[in-house]
Amino acid sequence: MENNHRYFKNHNCKYFPCHPQPTPSNGVFNCLFCYCPLYGLGNKCGGSFEYVKQVKTCMGCDFPHVPENYDIIVEKLKEMKKRGQNANSE
Repeated sequence: MENNHRYFKNHNCKYFPCHPQPTPSNGVFNCLFCYCPLYGLGNKCGGSFEYVKQVKTCMGCDFPHVPENYDIIVEKLKEMKKRGQNANSE
């Protein structure tokens, strides 16, 4: 895949690869969402995570790194924004 607005891979990043798990099953690792924007959704983020001593850890998750999940992430971000706007209007 070529870098574009939906996909970016930075082999030169000092943290690459950021997770010890293997590359996603499709063989393409997307760095666009380097820090998962869905972390704050807790158990509703859609990824594979676990809680260790009451702290959410995403070390085994490749959800934001799979290019095909781009649209799902954008939709979840829109929902989060909408919820935030509704909370502010109350």
